[in-house]
Parts: sequence; structure tokens; C-alpha cells
Amino acid sequence: MLELYLRKRLDEKDILLMTHIVLGYPSFDDNLRIIEAMVATGVDLMELQIPFSRPTADGPVIARANQKALKGGATVKDCFNLAEKAARIFDIPFFMMSYYNIPFRYGVERFVRSMSHGGLRGSIIPDLSPQESHEYLAAMHAHSLAPILIFSPTTSLDRMRAIAASGSGFIYCVARKGVTGGNTDFSEELARYLRRCRKSTSLPLALGFGIKEKFDIDFLKGKADIAVIGSQTIRVMEQKGVAAVGDFIRRLR
Repeated sequence: MLELYLRKRLDEKDILLMTHIVLGYPSFDDNLRIIEAMVATGVDLMELQIPFSRPTADGPVIARANQKALKGGATVKDCFNLAEKAARIFDIPFFMMSYYNIPFRYGVERFVRSMSHGGLRGSIIPDLSPQESHEYLAAMHAHSLAPILIFSPTTSLDRMRAIAASGSGFIYCVARKGVTGGNTDFSEELARYLRRCRKSTSLPLALGFGIKEKFDIDFLKGKADIAVIGSQTIRVMEQKGVAAVGDFIRRLR
């Protein structure tokens, strides 16, 4: 059970790290090297994004990575093959991140079954609202996978509670309005938002969008359970190469 895994890790650490990569960027071979480096630094769980032509929740860094992966010929099948290989080699939970057009066209049941057979632990679909996700949620629960659902700063407390009732594993809390990769104000306003999230669910809380340095993660200790690092890892890799990713993640601790 994913939540139990997270609780056990939280007995040992004051905050967990979750990283994000775009599958097929720069290449699938590079993906494996990056995953290996991240796991070696003690990353606790990882989000694997299937590239999509219109990644509406993503800022320019991740959107560009999506486009380059697609231009390089990455397919959904390729992504599942890489994800299955990673889940077999490395002993941390892996999740698929996808926009709903992909599982819809692939077939929701087939998509979920592929995750289950590949050893994945769940998925994050940011553009699928709970009220429109009956087929997806039913398939996820039938295969004992975690549908990771999302809170935002504009979500009311009652709405948060309704969303959390359909999710499992943990809740992904978006730090601010807008897309990934921008600047987030790690302030009392963010702390108040996380306290509201905490009131709405007993599930662990992950906080993503705008985490770039150790200060940001230190701020989240005691307020969130999981810090999500995405765009900044891609920036480091693009500027300094794949080998620099491990050192960057290590410095966040």
C-alpha cells in the first residue's frame, strides 16, 4: 500500500523527495541514467511523464522537453517499456503522469492495466476532474493503483474533502496558480494554504510547482510531507549535463 510506504519513510525523514522526468527526453537511455542518479541520492518516489503535444499545466521548460521527446519519436508504448524497466530495477515507487487525452485514446482500462502489469504504483492526470473520472477511478481501484488527485490554492475546504475522498496514496498540492517552472513565494500565505490542505485529508501532502533549492524544501518541513522537484532538474541537466543531476538532488538534502 502506497500510503503505508510513505508513512514508513516519513518515520525516517522529515520530508520526502519526489522527482519528475519527461520520458524520452533527452533519450530513453538518458532517462535510465538520470533515474539511477536520482535513486542513488535517496529520492523517495518518482513521477514519469508521458510526453504530450499540449501539456497545459506545464511551463516552458517541461513543455519544451515534451516537444523534443515527441520530435524524437517517443511513443506511449516506449514510455511504458521504460517505466516497467525502471520499476523492475529500482526499489522506489514510480508513477505515470499523463494528460487525459493519452489514456482516453489508448483506452482507460488498457492504460491502467499496463501500469499495473509494469509495476507502477499510480498516476497523476492533472486535467481530469474527479467528477469526470468515474471510469478512470474505477479502473485504478480495481487494479489497486493510487489515483493521485490535486488541490490548488483556489480549492475550497469542502471541495478538498470531496476530492480527497476519491484519491489514495497522497494528495498533490499545487503551490500556486499558473504552470510549472515559475517562481513560488514560500511565505506565510503558502503555509496557510497547506494548513487548509491538512485539515481536509489524512493523506500525505506533496507540494509541487516552483521548488528550486534547499531553502524551499527546508521551508516545507513540518508543512508538507513530500517536496516535488521537476523543472529545475531539467534545467540542471540541460545546462550541466546528465551527470550533474545527482549532485543537484544531493544538495537539496
